[in-house]
Amino acid sequence: MQPARIESEFPAPSYRGNQREALSDIRRAFEAGNDVVLVRAPTGSGKSLLARAICGAARTVEEAEPKQATGAYYTTPQVSQLDDVAGDPLLSDLQVIRGKGNYTCILPGEETTPVNRAPCVRERGYDCSVKHRCPYFSDRAIASNRAIAAMTLAYFMQTAGSEVFRTRDVCVIDEAHGLAEWAEMYATIDLGPRTVPMWEELSVPEDPSVSRAARYAESLSQTCSHRKDDLLAQEELSPEEAAERDRLQELIGELDWFVKDFRDPDSPTTWTVDQGEGRSLAIKPMNPERYLSHTVWDRANRFALLSATILNKEAFCRGVGLDPDRVALVDVGHTFPVENRPLYDVTQGKMTYDERDETIPKVARVLVRIMAEHSTEKGIVHAHSYAIQDRLASLLSDFGVGDRVRTHDREDRDAALEAWKESEGADVFLSVKMEEALDLAGDLARWQVICKAPYLNTRDSRVAHRLERGQWAWYHRAALRTVIQACGRVVRSPDDYGATYLADSSLLDLFERARGDMPPWFTEQVDRMGSPELPSFESSAGTDRGDPGRPTGSRSGQSSRSAPSRSGGTSGGSGASGSKTSGSNHPLNDVWGDG
Repeated sequence: MQPARIESEFPAPSYRGNQREALSDIRRAFEAGNDVVLVRAPTGSGKSLLARAICGAARTVEEAEPKQATGAYYTTPQVSQLDDVAGDPLLSDLQVIRGKGNYTCILPGEETTPVNRAPCVRERGYDCSVKHRCPYFSDRAIASNRAIAAMTLAYFMQTAGSEVFRTRDVCVIDEAHGLAEWAEMYATIDLGPRTVPMWEELSVPEDPSVSRAARYAESLSQTCSHRKDDLLAQEELSPEEAAERDRLQELIGELDWFVKDFRDPDSPTTWTVDQGEGRSLAIKPMNPERYLSHTVWDRANRFALLSATILNKEAFCRGVGLDPDRVALVDVGHTFPVENRPLYDVTQGKMTYDERDETIPKVARVLVRIMAEHSTEKGIVHAHSYAIQDRLASLLSDFGVGDRVRTHDREDRDAALEAWKESEGADVFLSVKMEEALDLAGDLARWQVICKAPYLNTRDSRVAHRLERGQWAWYHRAALRTVIQACGRVVRSPDDYGATYLADSSLLDLFERARGDMPPWFTEQVDRMGSPELPSFESSAGTDRGDPGRPTGSRSGQSSRSAPSRSGGTSGGSGASGSKTSGSNHPLNDVWGDG
């Protein structure tokens, strides 16, 4: 790597905000001998442009000895982020490659067939006459030979050990804050009717221990191997059979890796097992260091990890298997005026599982008031779960504002989101798990509501395992990270503005507990938080078909003039109720049975 080239490789004609200073700091961090540089850059910093400059400092073929790694990888867990990169003319030299399922065959009669189900994978010994023009293999060949190859983190991990995508000099991971969680998710082995082709024919142990799950995995691997061999013996497969063969091969690899790792006395990985509905099993790694070592850290010489929410350097490094002494942290200042991104306390009580039935109707009522305040502006409500979304949608309909409300389900989430974004008027989108990788610039959304503190589910075995060991700081950081990500959805540039309303009183407690991990620019946001003046509640007041009147209180993009309310006694606020645990300061007071 040639860090001195970083600034000259910046692809834009001019710098914006703190980009010049950020690049200088990144260059100095690499020049100091650090193998990894964490770049904590808030929304609007132009992280993709910073990433391109870092990639451009990778060793070139002309500079390298025969066995030295050259070139760079750009990767991100977010498909939407990769789409943005592919469509940015300033990043045209990043060659994007996607998985086979994203390309269609070009053979006559197969034009709608994904490449991973094309004749070349269905027929033994098939010799494709147009492989040189196949869109997937063409993109793969170009990406493997370009100086910068861009791909999703999933594809990057899946190609570990590939002869095509070998070790490179530099790797940049964008939106890297959830790297440990992504690794755990990729390394989790889900065994159930959707993932195991012959599931209904199998006998599955009840509530197995990890050791029993390992024995079961070994037996299942053998069963899958026999079935795969039967498929391989056939001259030609249907698309469904080809999909089954590929899934069996993938599953065999997952099972064998788990068994080998579990029985390795030197492995740092701790495994847990969850049993779900229909006898399904989820075998989960607790600490993915070994998995990341193979799939990420062995893939390049130097790394830059970019995110707005890498909240604690030492904790992050521990979680992903990095030595903090070989890692530098570069902080990029926020350039968005704090008055353009106000937080408002409209807390209505706790949204824990046991208390949400009482709180949700209050949240729905304050939503009607917020909709009236923003009667001509679109907004988004982060509902956290489909159960909360459904209940809010029903209540808002009862209150007479249902014709302004849009929802989605698991199958149509992308289509519903795009339809709402393209709509005119002031519709409100009740979303689930859209706190990240969502760009609602300008009038796409001028306000948002966070309905629930986004704590991880305490019934998940990995979460429970960590909390049993007292890892509450990790637990609060994970929730804070999601809140900060959510706050960045509706303000996307220095001249953009949007209000964020907090409806769950547990969010206020989270800010107190995790204050030491807040970036300075978010601490400033929290310190300015106040309780807004909203129109009084009345059914149908949130529609834009009448004029409910606008009070002289808060406006989107204006800071509140009142002090933060911690007790909830002002307009929109209410006191929090009790909990199952004794002691008012116990961490589970706000998260018991969370889901």
